[in-house]
Amino acid sequence: MNNACTIKAKAAPAPASANILVTGGAGFIGSNFIRYVFDKTDFSGTLVNYDKLTYAGNLMNLTEVEKKFGGGKYYFERGDIRDYDKVGKVVEKFNVNIIVHFAAESHVDRSIFGPRDFVETNINGTFSLLETARHLWKGRTDVRFHHISTDEVYGSLGDTGYFFETTPYDPRSPYSASKAASDHLVRAYFHTYGLPVTISNCSNNYGPYHFPEKLIPLVILNALEGKPLPVYGDGKNVRDWLYVEDHCEAIWMILNRGKAGETYNIGGECEKQNIEIVNKICAVLEKLYPIKENQRVERISGYSELITFVGDRPGHDRRYAINCEKIKRELGWTQRHDFENGLKDTITWYLKNTEWINSIRSGEYRKWIDQNYTRRTE
Repeated sequence: MNNACTIKAKAAPAPASANILVTGGAGFIGSNFIRYVFDKTDFSGTLVNYDKLTYAGNLMNLTEVEKKFGGGKYYFERGDIRDYDKVGKVVEKFNVNIIVHFAAESHVDRSIFGPRDFVETNINGTFSLLETARHLWKGRTDVRFHHISTDEVYGSLGDTGYFFETTPYDPRSPYSASKAASDHLVRAYFHTYGLPVTISNCSNNYGPYHFPEKLIPLVILNALEGKPLPVYGDGKNVRDWLYVEDHCEAIWMILNRGKAGETYNIGGECEKQNIEIVNKICAVLEKLYPIKENQRVERISGYSELITFVGDRPGHDRRYAINCEKIKRELGWTQRHDFENGLKDTITWYLKNTEWINSIRSGEYRKWIDQNYTRRTE
């Protein structure tokens, strides 16, 4: 039965007392969202973190949540989103009525050299979750499926203009194409089956617990170790930067007030060229940890001397810029962090969390996960 017209006027179920399934909750944005829910909201329900724990999934991101809420309000289930039977069992076991879908392969470079994982996870995995929700929720309207997507589905902009929720899709990489396909599937389940869904398309996130393959954490950690700071092409590609906690607050607002069937753009309204980002990181590092005090870096007078221009990657979009007036106007959200302070806080976090960094860089976190969580999946 297609009841999309009836559903479209309804807001989301109250998330504060809901049973929420977060897919990909051990990743960068997912783990920040889980901490936000427990630290910054009045959440009193049950939250289940469902994660396959691939290379970027790290439960060390959530050790404090586990200590405080594990076995009561917080549970971890290790699993693949493509495993329809297991996802269904978890949704039934915890009586889930909100799914927040972060789980995805998300690195553009990896998608260029190995697109298969992106198609299987981002498209087939989303399909599996949608089918689970459709069959188990059976036309209910007191539920919600929220899908997290990216501004990269819109393609590339010139020197002016912005991405709106109505901008036609024009993905340029296997990653963005797989996310575009998953967005279309989510919308199709709303229009065809009446599944109460919302979608958010966000700009580049930054903040603590970011796996060091993305620009900002890679540059920070390479600089601290005296390694080259790679910059693609001429470094003038523009991205819009969003502090991860601001993104998490936006998602929470969508869960509280968002209308089924709607898409919301979430942006930082902070356009920066890549080379500008790298230079800013070098400048902040010089203030917080002067290179003369860094015994791992020798024979240079400043971190910026490590900047190294490399060949551009295939299909490198020139500029992204999000218009997020809709979520501001309809839901009352706005960014709380300006880029200067957000970047300083991020760099400070990395300087203070050397144990986490060393665990990631050495691969020890994988051993820790296997020792602590393999037994839970047997």
